Amino acid sequence: MKDIILFLAEIVNNAHDVLIVLLNDMLGLQLTDKDMHFWIMGVIGIITFAVVYMISKWLSQFKIGIHLIAFLYTLTFMFVLVFAIEIQQAITNRGNMDFIDAIIGLWGYIVLFLVYLGGVLLVVAIKAITKKFKNKKNITM
Repeated sequence: MKDIILFLAEIVNNAHDVLIVLLNDMLGLQLTDKDMHFWIMGVIGIITFAVVYMISKWLSQFKIGIHLIAFLYTLTFMFVLVFAIEIQQAITNRGNMDFIDAIIGLWGYIVLFLVYLGGVLLVVAIKAITKKFKNKKNITM
């Protein structure tokens, strides 16, 4: 896990260096590090927002669309949370920083969500059956 984080950090650092050369040296913009963070994170954020908005708008058309949106939002939150916890464990040397721990934590959420989904489907099925019998009773009377 530590190697993965170091590898990703190296990619980010290299991209940062390339952006400095591109924006400051080649384009002559003379941006500070804070200026670059403002613009680059702003652009990443607005592109991410546009993609998430389009996906959310599409998902909301389905009968269970809000459930799907909530599931995806929570899954995203859980990704951030489990990796933040694993990084915190590496920094503080409390617990073992392990990629498998993060995956198992995410599986815990997915399994419990599936249990919730099973409960929802059971309630929907019971309501549908009950409604069918009520309609049949009303027709025969």
